[in-house]
Amino acid sequence: MLAGLPWAARGRLPGRLATHWSGPGAPDGSMPLWAAAVFPAGIWLLIALAASLSRLRARAGTRPWRGIVLAPTGTALVSAQASVVRANLDRTDWHDARQPAWAIVLVLVLTGAALAVAWRIAVRVASAAPATAPPELDLPEGERLAWFSHAANPWLQLLSAATGLVAAGTLVALAGGLANPAALWPVFAVCGVTALVGGVFSSVRAKVSETGLEVAFGPLGWPARHWSPAAIESARAEQRRPSEVGGWGYRLSGLGTTVMLRAGDCLVVRPRGRRSDFAVSVDDAERGAALLNSLRRRG
Repeated sequence: MLAGLPWAARGRLPGRLATHWSGPGAPDGSMPLWAAAVFPAGIWLLIALAASLSRLRARAGTRPWRGIVLAPTGTALVSAQASVVRANLDRTDWHDARQPAWAIVLVLVLTGAALAVAWRIAVRVASAAPATAPPELDLPEGERLAWFSHAANPWLQLLSAATGLVAAGTLVALAGGLANPAALWPVFAVCGVTALVGGVFSSVRAKVSETGLEVAFGPLGWPARHWSPAAIESARAEQRRPSEVGGWGYRLSGLGTTVMLRAGDCLVVRPRGRRSDFAVSVDDAERGAALLNSLRRRG
């Protein structure tokens, strides 16, 4: 469809198609008819191929989440292609093509609707997946046990340190009046925020005890999240990769919330009353999940 739309209307289109507008006025970018047909189709093929390869490597339970990527991407490409063709219809020169604001809004609305539908379907599929028996430990009466684990991402720590140095250097330059403040303030803001966020979410500590599960971020252990045993419906260990949750760091995806610092073992909990999971990538997650389930059953 992406390649077919321009070719189907080629008798009513100019030799070059306007493909980019910076505002409501005249277009500022164009492509030959063949390129306007092939380029978005090529983008779709690359994305679909990447999703297919990731699907082959993924666990069966994570495969429905590929639709969250493919459905809105396909909708955005097709609706954008249709709006480009409509804008160029019956124009003799691509400079005369106009793209009304409502067409852009329509593309965004359709893409958002496709994302919402795909997300809803993925959540239902994941909820319907057969559950395995959660791990548990045999806790002797009167004994108090605790489990600790830690994970860090050296690349995020390096990024935090590098951007922190840039932010500090920029602040010194601002204080000394060494450069134009209008150019340095944006650099300081971006690097400062990146350093702060990277420093906080580049390491994580998890603790399971009689008080429940505590997940603390950064070298200072703040911010932190805590669930009592009664507030947790289930706990399990699961293998996850960044490609399954949308990347590194604190990620929100169809699988729920994941603190992804390295691929592999993750402690996954389902808070009571919630339809999504919280996962954190730490070592020895199986033992932590087993202890948490045993404490939940005991309490």
